[in-house]
Amino acid sequence: MHYYSTRDRALRYTAAEAVKLGLSREGGLLTPTQIPQMDRAFLENLLTADYQERAAQVMALYLTDYTLDELRSFAKNAYGPDKFDTPAVAPVRTVDESTHCLELWHGPTSAFKDMALQMLPQLLSASLGKTGEDKTVCILVATSGDTGKAAMEGFADVPQTKILVFYPKDGVSAVQEAQMVTQEGDNVGVCAVVGNFDDAQSGVKRIFSDPDIRQTLSERGYVLSSANSINWGRILPQVVYYISAYCDLVRDGKLTMGDKVNFCVPTGNFGDILAAYYAGRMGLPVGKLICASNRNDVLTDFLRTGVYDRNRPFHTTMSPSMDILISSNLERLLFDLSGENGEEVRGYMEALSSQGRYQVSDKIRAGLDAAFWAGSCGEEDTAATIGRYYRNYGYLIDTHTAVAANVMEQYRAATGDTTPTVFVSTASPYKFCDSVLKAIGEVSAGDGVELLDQLHAVTGTAVPRRLAALRGKQRRFDLSCEKQAMDGVVLDFLK
Repeated sequence: MHYYSTRDRALRYTAAEAVKLGLSREGGLLTPTQIPQMDRAFLENLLTADYQERAAQVMALYLTDYTLDELRSFAKNAYGPDKFDTPAVAPVRTVDESTHCLELWHGPTSAFKDMALQMLPQLLSASLGKTGEDKTVCILVATSGDTGKAAMEGFADVPQTKILVFYPKDGVSAVQEAQMVTQEGDNVGVCAVVGNFDDAQSGVKRIFSDPDIRQTLSERGYVLSSANSINWGRILPQVVYYISAYCDLVRDGKLTMGDKVNFCVPTGNFGDILAAYYAGRMGLPVGKLICASNRNDVLTDFLRTGVYDRNRPFHTTMSPSMDILISSNLERLLFDLSGENGEEVRGYMEALSSQGRYQVSDKIRAGLDAAFWAGSCGEEDTAATIGRYYRNYGYLIDTHTAVAANVMEQYRAATGDTTPTVFVSTASPYKFCDSVLKAIGEVSAGDGVELLDQLHAVTGTAVPRRLAALRGKQRRFDLSCEKQAMDGVVLDFLK
């Protein structure tokens, strides 16, 4: 299996090279040259397998220069009991007869990014040997809240790597910031960017595409890579949990093999729902993919109209990991729906850069309409949904999960579709204590980490042990910069 760029199909790489590079040097995203297919027998063989075996089997379809034994070892390390607080790793909770929730926050940072970022460091470390790389890999990360901590947790003190995370100053929750600025590890760095996530993400992509910076770092013994979902090594482990969820529902008698299921996914950068799209392209019986946005509803408008327009107000919301106006992973979907037309995709991306908008072809529009439905959820409805699920189901959910639950309900009301549906829970409610407490009718008695105890006392739910460990932990990082100065921060970090 080889990989090529969404902007130039002539650029081809092995799986190990794709994982190591993260981003194609001309700015395109690396994507597989073919989508492997799963038949009924493949899925049936996974029904009784544990999550680790499911992960190895699915990833082996794409990572053909890694052995199945290697992938099994990586999965055992990534998803073992020392990392995840449930043997199921990504359990499916049934809410009612036709509604289920896929919980992706049982890992070390209590967010869905752990599902990929416990695997990526192992894939990347192995890729260095497979490609003969002798330089130290510097992983640059832009985060809207969860990716940064999950990436640092995964890469902390991993040999032959350094990791530098940029996050939007005042644009993440207090718990998310505490997780990042107290991160341990001799090879990690954190910097707040004055601006929003799009500013941080654009800065990282600019650095990747700057030949002078790459040359300077090469002379210092470094090569750049990414742990953002622009890296295929991030997307692939996310494909696994949709397949695993389907297998769990069939195993537990909630579905019959071959029955379709809808997935409703809260997303900002489009990576999480793109993974569900790839699972469907592989043969998973997926009905509709429901894309859930918060007030930053650029994806909702795009999927409804075929026009992507980031020229709109940016809103800071209670679901900050979705506060994004430039959805990088959409580029992979455009590449697929255009018939892998790199020139067409490059044109869209150039228009986005120069004008802030683009309009896709009728062919792509038809593909969007066939696969997706989209909706958005404002702040009041997000809070109301948290309160309603807690009262009606005894189920405490976070702000991002509430956006998904609300948009799922919008979809059902608009379409009358009764297909069994899984909405995706991307973070523990304890990462957003203040918003969750207010949503269930409580008055917050403090700020940040100190609210963990209050939410526990009120609801009786367990505080994730690693979040509890944040109490009293010393801050290690205080660096901040303007978005134009990110290049200098990288060069200083790698002196």
